[in-house]
Formats: sequence, structure tokens, C-alpha cells
Amino acid sequence: MAVFERTRLSNGIRVLTAPMPQAQSVSCFVMFAAGARYEAAEIGGIAHFAEHMFFKGTERRPTARDIATEIDGIGGEFNAFTGKEYTGYYVKCAAGTRDVALDVLVDMLRNSRFDADEIEREKGVIVEEMNMYHDTPRDFIGGVYESLLYGDQPLGRDIIGTKESVRAATRETFTSFIDRWYRPERMVVGLGGKIGDGLTERLEELLGSIEPRETGMPEPAVIPATGQTVKVHTKQSDQAHIVLGARSYPLGHPDRYVLQLLATVLGGGMSSRLFTEVRERRGLAYYVFGTNSSYVDAGSLYAQAGVDIDRIDDAVKTIAHELHLIAEEPVPAAELEKARAFAKGRFVLSLESPHGTIMFGLRREVLQGSAEEPEAILAGLDAVTAEDIQRVARDVVGGQLKLAVVGPFDDAERFERLLAT
Repeated sequence: MAVFERTRLSNGIRVLTAPMPQAQSVSCFVMFAAGARYEAAEIGGIAHFAEHMFFKGTERRPTARDIATEIDGIGGEFNAFTGKEYTGYYVKCAAGTRDVALDVLVDMLRNSRFDADEIEREKGVIVEEMNMYHDTPRDFIGGVYESLLYGDQPLGRDIIGTKESVRAATRETFTSFIDRWYRPERMVVGLGGKIGDGLTERLEELLGSIEPRETGMPEPAVIPATGQTVKVHTKQSDQAHIVLGARSYPLGHPDRYVLQLLATVLGGGMSSRLFTEVRERRGLAYYVFGTNSSYVDAGSLYAQAGVDIDRIDDAVKTIAHELHLIAEEPVPAAELEKARAFAKGRFVLSLESPHGTIMFGLRREVLQGSAEEPEAILAGLDAVTAEDIQRVARDVVGGQLKLAVVGPFDDAERFERLLAT
């Protein structure tokens, strides 16, 4: 039985639902295939900044407090998130208050005031968020790594933008960005849980008048054949943070399930190869994990760790060795089955709530044009063999390894020499 049901409004807006009649709540989402990679450099961070501004007041609900009071009045939770390829807004509430949640959510997205004084005040908030991000190496290292992979193009820039681009934003900056990208072809409404009656009619009332318009596409990712292999961000600290990896495959690649299990063998859980070797046996890191991260046209398999600054060379060499080892030797059957069970178990757990289920479906619907059914994911993981993992590992790890470092270092060459051995 299918988990997801799909319909369209009269203007082409897609509606994805995950009915769970036994639930007492509903999660109401509006997601857009528009994020930080849709920005020109001079307006960097505007997708994220706009996310903040949507909560600041509408004509009917003039202040942030008015919006919050209405959601608090139904005992709901609301929030938003911005990625490089999508932006999402949601209200989670008791099923009987669905229409209130949808009304507030759509009012925010369609009728926000973008008051000039509020914009100026929020600039200070964004700058402080940026300072916090820069002062949190465990988070900041991801941006350093992506700038190494993609350079000065949208995928290589920070979602939050720069202080200069944030301070330069005006009301017209927001309205122009939203008018171009927040259109029906890039918009998906999602509800998970106890859906209730009359949803299509209600959504037509709220959203049916949005004019369809061709939006075009963002700048495609350009993958250089060669280039810089190490990027060091010098920062005085007692711990270094590193990301070591290689380019992999886009989101919809046929080997996506192989990549998922490859990453799980390397660094999924406390019995994984990286956790066992880097932390438990050698004591080189407090945290270490491996993962694969994919966009619609690019991807990377990588390991991340927070390591002793005096033993960073050992940590880099150990992680690099584990990456090469999985390409050289087949994964033993028992280890593969453990990784498979881990990946399937974590996936199933993520679908336990209405919120988790609709979020899973929406991400794929927004980015790939269709929400893959959970059964297909589980079947894809079941089909992966040890030969598949070694084949993909050879292809991915056999390419050029890339290393990003945040810590009290200023010599990239010392790390380049480690990668060459």
C-alpha cells in the first residue's frame, strides 16, 4: 500500500500527503525548490534571510508576536529551514486545528510585509547567527569543505551569506527573489498525519490564485577536473576539525543505495570502521562519522572528525587509509549485513512520526519530482552487494581526495603531503 498520495491544484502546485488515520496530529509543510544555490553572489544569504522575515508580520497579523500567539493558541509548533536546494516552512499541530495552521502558514508566505525597519533590525540577528556559525568549528568545517569542492559558485558558498550581502539587503531584494522562485512549478504542499476532509478545496482557496510562471533553472554545478586538494581555515583552538572525502554521485544516481551502505560501513554508528579505528583503538578523536551528501547534480562521500591538534597527521592518515581500504578489499558478509540492518533500521525510525514521514517524501518530491515510497528504499538497500560497494568505492575514492581543516594551522602543504602518501 502506498504511503504517499499526490494531487495538483488548478495552478499546478503539487500536494503530497501521507495519511495516518491513527495519528492525532498533522504536520503542514510548504516547500520550495529554491534555496541558497538560487542566489547571485551579491545577494548571498537572501533565501535564509527571507526565511526569518516571513515570521515578522503580515497585513492581517502585523507582528511576529501576532503570528506566534495564533500558533501558540492551537498548541502548535512552527519553524522553517533553508538548504542550498530547498526551503521549507511548517506548522505541526493537533489535527482539528489544521485549517488554522494552513491559514497562518500561507498568510506568512503570501502576505509578509517585509517592513524596512524590521529588515534593518533582523540584519543584526543574522550577523550574530553568522558569528555563532563561524565560532562553531564543528558546523563551520562543512562550509570550508564545500568551498574546497565547488569554489566560487553557488554550491561552494555559505547558505547564510556574507556580512556584506546581508547588510546590503533591501525590501526589493526579498520581493524580487520571492517573485521569481516562489512559483507553483517549484512549490509542494505536504501534510502528514490525520489529514482531515476538504483539504483540496481549502488549499485552492489559499493558494489557487498564485500565478504559474516559468522560473528557469539555477546555475549548474561545475566540477573541476583537478584543483586544490587541501583548504585550511586558520583558527586558534584546542581541537582541530577535519573533513576528508571525495566527490561522489548526484541525488538520483543508480548507485545511491550503494553509496549509502558504503558510508554506513565507514562511519555509521559506534561499531563502524571509522569510529572503531579513529576513536576506540587510537584515541584520535572525540567524534567521527562518515556520510554521503548529494545534490541534484553533485555529491560527496566524506568523513568528519574533531581531533587532537597534536595528532592531526595521524588522524588524517588513518581516515585516508580506511577510505582506501574499503576500495581495495571486499566488505565481509557479516559487516555488510550489519550495515544494511543499521541503515534500514534508522530509516524506519525516521518514519515513525507524521512529521518525519512527510519530510522524507517532500524532499524527494521537491528535488526529484517524485516521492520514492519507503518500500522502494528498503528494497534498494536489500539489493546492494559487497561487489557493488567495492566497485563504487574504487570509483569514488580512486578519485582525488579533498581535505578541509579548521584549526591552528596555516600550512596546507603539510597536509597535501599526507594525502600523497
